[in-house]
Amino acid sequence: MAASSGSGTKASSAKRATTTQPHRSRDSTNSVPGESNLGHGLRQRHVVMLSIGGSIGAGLFVGSGHAIAEAGPGAILAYIFASILVILVMRMLGEMACAMPDSGSFSTYASKAIGPWAGFTIGWMYWWFWVLLVPLEATAAANILNSWFPQIAVWQFSVLVTVLLTAANLASVKNYGELEFWFALVKVVAIAGFVILGVIALAGGLPNVHLHPLENLTERGGFLPRGFSPVVGALLTTMFTFLGTEVVTIAAAESENPAKEIAKAITSVVWRISLFYIGSIAVIISAVSWNDPALLRVGSYQAVLEVFHVPHAKLMIDSLILIAVASCLNSALYTASRMLFSLGTRRQAPSIVTLTTKSGVPANAVIGSTLVAFAGCAANYIAPKYVFDTLLSTTGAIALLVYFIIALSQVLLRSHLVREGTLKVRMWAHPYLSTITILLILAAFVVMVRAPDHHQEVVATLGASVVLALFGLYLQRRCRH
Repeated sequence: MAASSGSGTKASSAKRATTTQPHRSRDSTNSVPGESNLGHGLRQRHVVMLSIGGSIGAGLFVGSGHAIAEAGPGAILAYIFASILVILVMRMLGEMACAMPDSGSFSTYASKAIGPWAGFTIGWMYWWFWVLLVPLEATAAANILNSWFPQIAVWQFSVLVTVLLTAANLASVKNYGELEFWFALVKVVAIAGFVILGVIALAGGLPNVHLHPLENLTERGGFLPRGFSPVVGALLTTMFTFLGTEVVTIAAAESENPAKEIAKAITSVVWRISLFYIGSIAVIISAVSWNDPALLRVGSYQAVLEVFHVPHAKLMIDSLILIAVASCLNSALYTASRMLFSLGTRRQAPSIVTLTTKSGVPANAVIGSTLVAFAGCAANYIAPKYVFDTLLSTTGAIALLVYFIIALSQVLLRSHLVREGTLKVRMWAHPYLSTITILLILAAFVVMVRAPDHHQEVVATLGASVVLALFGLYLQRRCRH
């Protein structure tokens, strides 16, 4: 396939760049070996926009429509609960990340708190999630581009988008940061404009637009037209749209002052999520009836803009989704490569992935992640659909698994950080809120197992995690001997 040849060309050129001036990370079992070999090209504005845009993906612009159509106006409860859970988890992660900045983030902290096997398991599972996300996002971007330029095949656009963003990631971390800065800026401006326009419309400030928010919220079956069960289903879907918020703790390790940048990002997570998610959903359910077919046909954002009589709404939303998808793909390549690099520095991945270029880019980690992503892309196009769907199901519950590991690690590491005197950001009301967070995550796991739509995802994710954990334990014992 052409996808393979495209990746081979990119791999060979990147390999030449890598072997020209390799810098091998120091072999060590400590948590931050070789970190000095990574570049430090991320500026404050990069990290700030990363922290804002990391949690804004295409799921917000499209997926929210499905959640509202399923649960009714009560879908906002799912977003509120998921937001609270993510805010608590991010605060716990911030406590550890400010004290021990590391490109391996929660994988490194799991190694310290639970054991190397735990860091190995969650690190590889997280890498696997982002690698499989690449073909999904590349295909989503390609579909939009193909609708504009139908003479070019979808798979060709998929390869092109992936190769271009891989090249940007191979050049320097500053390139990644600069791309994400502008991607995030566009998303932030668009969502802020959407919320402001919604407030003006609800206040009666738009000509020829007559909204009935109370009617949309209370009539047509009421606030919970199908009961509370669909809200729980929407909650499970909603939680995964927030995955990506934690990327800022990985990226900040390549800034000049990691602890300072992480602290700023973590402390602002409350208003960011409140504005972009809760604010957006509030506008949508107030402006559009939950049973309006447009929510599923064109997506929530476009449905609202059409109600507001905004011209070229489809082109605007397609462009915004394209930017969101490109942003997610860019972050997927970056995050997967840095997690793989971190695993390599901890001797939990082949040492070749710790080689960096002159500009401090772990090029082999980028190339390796991209090649696996291209294999996933090929499977998505040429293999039977169930093959890629089966692979994808192994990451179905990854968000909850990551949240659980973060929460458990924070509880176990707190006393150590207090003794070291390195605490700069503290989890609120520890250990009470920490314990409640862990219980909420476990409850969500139970709900997923009992839900027919999510049962297979949990089983597949936990099954893959068990296999990795057993292999991690084997490696851990072998290292001791």
